Amino acid sequence: MTQVDTAETGQGGAGPQDTGPGIRHPGTRRAAVRRAIRTVSRPGPWKRGLVLAALALLLGLVMLLHAKIPNRIGNLGSLVETVLPWFGLFIPLLLAGALWRRSASAVVALLLPVLAWLNLFGGLLSNKSHPGGDLIVASHNVGADNPDPAGTARDLAASGADVLALEEITPQAKPQYEKELAKAYPYHTVQGTVGLWSKLPLSDTRAVDIEMDYGPLADTKPVDIKMAYNRSLRTTVATDQGPLAVYVAHLGSARVTPRTGFWTDSRDRGAQALGKAIAAEQNKRVVLLGDLNGTMDDRAFAGITSQMQSAQDAAGNGFGFSWPAKFPVVRIDQILVRGVEPDNSWVLPTTGSDHRPVAAGITW
Repeated sequence: MTQVDTAETGQGGAGPQDTGPGIRHPGTRRAAVRRAIRTVSRPGPWKRGLVLAALALLLGLVMLLHAKIPNRIGNLGSLVETVLPWFGLFIPLLLAGALWRRSASAVVALLLPVLAWLNLFGGLLSNKSHPGGDLIVASHNVGADNPDPAGTARDLAASGADVLALEEITPQAKPQYEKELAKAYPYHTVQGTVGLWSKLPLSDTRAVDIEMDYGPLADTKPVDIKMAYNRSLRTTVATDQGPLAVYVAHLGSARVTPRTGFWTDSRDRGAQALGKAIAAEQNKRVVLLGDLNGTMDDRAFAGITSQMQSAQDAAGNGFGFSWPAKFPVVRIDQILVRGVEPDNSWVLPTTGSDHRPVAAGITW
């Protein structure tokens, strides 16, 4: 009787029985629904990291459209252009975040800043210099606080430069530069705080007004007082290939302050005046040497860069950063040419200045 009753009732020690095809236990159905909801709601690789993708696109647009960033508020556009190469550092940071989040959308979005950076600076990654050069020119902001002007002069004389421009020459240091450079450079001129030393004869030398002293009172000051802080000159170097016009300039400083933002008024005014002087230059062969306190990506120098090319961009190896000397992060010491070809461009070893000297070989 016990066996029959068990068989008829379908109960015993075996637990729940199969209820047939198409019929599932309620607990199993609930688990399947939960799994389906989790699968649908879980973000896929294209939905993850959307913030990272947006940041990558923004970075690319800033690099592509940097010229469109207005200068109305604190010279923001010029500030961005000054540090533009360093925007590339954000690319590996965003890539690390995209890989950590496993975000396909962020990885794809990073293609925009990568291509933008390579378009702007990819050419600087290759060595474009080659041996040669009819004339070696060099420029150095020697620093008003240089503790060893004589040592700096000896280092520069040993560089082999045929034409050497110095900026920020103080009255106290001037005799030391003249003494130490006299043997290597029989010709030289100093106009205010800038000077040029040359192995070749100089002529038609004059100061260039870059409007450092600007305003209603500027015209009332005597010439000798204004010359004391003159910061630009123009001269002619007599080369075997013909006359070469050489400009030396030390433009006004650029400063970042909480009140004014990126303050460049004096520098920008000087850049415009220098651009006009070069445009009026009759000699077809021109070299500009100096501390321009800005990079050639900065729109403020359009009046100069539209007429001349950077020796570093055309024939250098790398970015050629020159300031600050201990850990250079920007190139504000420039060599630009017109009517001659740069063969090579490089940065010289540090001296007692807070700038590094720069040099270039040019040919006709």
